[in-house]
Amino acid sequence: MRKGWFVLMVAFSVLILAACGAKSQEDVTEELSAKLDDMEGYKASAQMTLQVGKEPQTYEVEVWYSKPKQYRVQLKNVEKDQSQIILRNKEGVFVLTPALNKSFKFQSNWPENSSQAYLFESLVKDILQDKEAKFTASEDHYVFETETRYKNNQMLPVQEISFNKKDLTPASVKVMDSDRNALVTVEFSKVDLKAKFDANSFDMDKNMSGANLEVPVMADLAEEEMTVLYPMEMPGANLVDEKEVATENGKRVVMTFDGEKSYTLIQEKTTEIPEIAVPTSVSGELVDLGFTVGAINETSIFWSYDGVDYMLASNDLTEDEMVSLAKSVQGSVVK
Repeated sequence: MRKGWFVLMVAFSVLILAACGAKSQEDVTEELSAKLDDMEGYKASAQMTLQVGKEPQTYEVEVWYSKPKQYRVQLKNVEKDQSQIILRNKEGVFVLTPALNKSFKFQSNWPENSSQAYLFESLVKDILQDKEAKFTASEDHYVFETETRYKNNQMLPVQEISFNKKDLTPASVKVMDSDRNALVTVEFSKVDLKAKFDANSFDMDKNMSGANLEVPVMADLAEEEMTVLYPMEMPGANLVDEKEVATENGKRVVMTFDGEKSYTLIQEKTTEIPEIAVPTSVSGELVDLGFTVGAINETSIFWSYDGVDYMLASNDLTEDEMVSLAKSVQGSVVK
């Protein structure tokens, strides 16, 4: 009898200790917030997969962050040998395309205005701001489910964020549509929360020249055929006109879509690569399209991809609809 009682007491003690050791949602949230406050900078490596078009696209992501507001995010599409860098320093926010020796300057408060699945501090902010966030714990991870802060929140309303229990570094992020299909997945392979940076780490010229060593400037683009892309979805409009216009430096294709949601899509091939990457000022807010970064305002959205400049303009489409439409420009015909 005594032996049975002793075993029961031991088992009960183990349960009590286990319960005491389990961290609550509030505990983990407070620790994440404190870690963010104490952190001076970090470096992170990740792989991001986008479910767009017929085939998923995979990018290597490298993130540098230095407190309070210096960022360098490099996105590489390995298959297409393309690279793009989002840079924020004291001079502003820049988007660099090394292969074309192009750079754009934004007057923007990026990344504070939207969710960013590959930024540690953005993920923590999403958790802190969502009072309805859900929390679970597995053997190795703490998992939060939160609302996103994207402009096109209706397209990607929810995300699942996993942190490593060992050090509370991000492990993975799944950004999902309303049917809980993961359209953006980020898998972190390395996070260094004690990273140090030199004075030029976030300098635009240094980053452009350094990136050119990894992804050389493209050869003569004039010799390559232009691939004309079409939207995969055309809500409320049909293609009624398509014109090809010769320009001084190449070719421009103008498509007119008419209907309840009318819009114009312009594509122009880049044929001359500037010798010096002088930043071009862009009117609009930086918007992440997944496969590239663009600029958006109330009536138009602009982006560059694979040596072609795109502009979609409409008085009928909302900003969310323009983002959705731009992401769907995937169907191709070589001209």
